[in-house]
This record gives sequence, structure tokens and C-alpha cells, in this order.
Amino acid sequence: MSGTLRSASLRYVGLQKDTNIYELQSAQFANKYFILSGEGSRRLMASPEVVGFDSYLALLSETVDALRFLLPSGGDVDIMTILRGGLNYPIEEACFRAGVRVRDMHFVSCERIIEDHVITGLDIKYEKLRITRDRTLVIGDIIATGDTLKMCMDEVVDRFRRKGGSIRKIIFFTIGGTRAIPLMERMTEQIGALFPGFEGFECFFYEGVFSVYRDKGMSGINVPDIDFCWNGGVVLPEFRRYILSRPDALFEKCIIYDGGARRYEIPVHFREVLDYWEGILGRADLIDPFALACEKLGYAGPLGYEDWLAATSFEEIPQKGLGKLWKDEQALLRRAGEISIRELAQRRINEISNISKLYE
Repeated sequence: MSGTLRSASLRYVGLQKDTNIYELQSAQFANKYFILSGEGSRRLMASPEVVGFDSYLALLSETVDALRFLLPSGGDVDIMTILRGGLNYPIEEACFRAGVRVRDMHFVSCERIIEDHVITGLDIKYEKLRITRDRTLVIGDIIATGDTLKMCMDEVVDRFRRKGGSIRKIIFFTIGGTRAIPLMERMTEQIGALFPGFEGFECFFYEGVFSVYRDKGMSGINVPDIDFCWNGGVVLPEFRRYILSRPDALFEKCIIYDGGARRYEIPVHFREVLDYWEGILGRADLIDPFALACEKLGYAGPLGYEDWLAATSFEEIPQKGLGKLWKDEQALLRRAGEISIRELAQRRINEISNISKLYE
């Protein structure tokens, strides 16, 4: 693991209906961090073809199961939506299905300013907050660098403080990266200093705690601080198995393209997917398929079983099925040098081009 995750261990919590729940545990954590795996989230995060309302529904079952696990007797919460990415998360419907009463709905918009594929700033253009005391906020959003979350929460916490309100707890759902954890740890300390009754974050990641590219990667075209990768993160065995059963998925741009466009501007989303694969095609002769496969799996392989368990953070979870997963990943690496990047890219361009015509 990297950064804050080095001191953490992955533990299997159990099965909540159709969702496997794991927890990242560390004596250094003030908060609770869980990882969910279910059929819908695996399908969404492996397939950019899942778009529109279907992308919203893909996370519903896992979100309902998480709320039932966390709040088995129901309860009262407020939903805070960070526009527009937060609208991809089925928080309100999940609360309804889990028997959790939603008292208030809050909205804050925080938009990235991107110039030449580089984030140059953030801008809050709209907010709607109803300030009360002892509120539990439920939030769903993508976390890459965490800058958007920090900016929004600084604004929200300040408004609650100035208007005499208070926050008791924050339940967070995210397709997100490793930077979420140190950010939430710092925020817990800061919020707790303002609201002494603050209990911290209970954060649910879907399928893994990913990291972000620091450079353009082996492909030469990944976007730093935006695109997710596996290296340095914790990716659940269920998701790794799912990806291996669909080998092309391993070589996608990242586990999530722009969530807002994917739900609401589908042609823009497919243009982004095509731009990636056309970029891969243009650089096909420069890309080492073995090195690319290692990058995508998150370790330099092949590895022996014990070294693989350490690299994937699987030492303390049930071993059943892990031996086969290890063998399958090593077999993929042994075959990786024979992969034609050009044929792979052309195949994906054809597939995405055909489906994108339905949304023009």
C-alpha cells in the first residue's frame, strides 16, 4: 500500500444481502472506511458502455445494502449533493429502500476548471443549505485529488458554524482514490474542533480504494490527478476476478470516466472514451503490452503467491479462491507480451463507435 494505507489492513466484514463488505482498519484511523463489491458496481466500473440511468441504477443495490448494514434500525439523515457528480449516486432512493428518513436535501456546485487537460482551479457557483443542529449528512461523489470535496466541505462547515448549526456525522459513498483517506482524517480533526459532538466519517468505496496517475502512464496519454489506477491502492478480489473475465476491460482508460458526462452528456462521454482508444491506437507501436499489463494490475510481475498477497493487501482476508485469482493474474502477465495493442485499440474503437451512434 502507499501513503496512509501502508498501516492499514483489509478485513472481510461479511455479506449484506448481495453485497460483500470489507473494511480497511488501522489504529491511525479516526474514521471508518469500507469497500463494497456487488454485481452492479463491478459492471459499471469495468464497462464505459454503461451510461445514462443505467449507470445510476448500477450502484443502487450496493448503496441500499451499505445503508442497511450501517443503519439497521433506520434513522434520520440529510442528503448533500455536490453537483453534478453527486447526482450519479442513488442516495435518496437508497435511503427510501433502506427505511432511512431524509429530512433535508442540500446542494452545492463545485466545478473543475480544466485547461489543456490540467485542473487549474475550482469554482462554487451555487449552494442551497438548510442549517440545523446535529445533522448526519449523506454524500455521494467521485474523489480523485479530493480538492472538490475539501472546497465544498469548507464552505458547508463554515455555513453551519456561522448559522448556529452543527454536524454529527458524515456518511460518504465514493468511487474514489487513496487521497480521500488522509483528507477525511484531516477534515475530521478540523470539523471536530468546531463541533465537539462530531463523530467523523463513515466512508464506503465501491470495488476498491484506487489511486490516481501521477504522470501520463505507460500509454503516454493518461491524465495525471484525474485518471484512476490500481497501483498503490486496494482493489477487491471480486473486482479483479470480474476484470480478468473481460480482459479488454483491464486496458480501459481508468475505472471511471467523467461521471457527469456519462450520466447526462452521453455523447461527450463516448467522445472521451474514443479519444482514449484513438490515442492508444496512435501510440500502439510505442507501448510495451507487458509493462502496460503490470501497470494496470498494480504491481511489477509475475509474483509468487505470498508476494502477491502482500502487493494486493489480501494477507488477512479469507484465502478461499485467492490461489486461483493469483494464478489467473500471473497467466495473464505471461501472455501479455503477445497482446496486439493495435488490434485491441481498433476493436474497442469499433465497439464504442457502434454503440455511441445510438446517442447522437
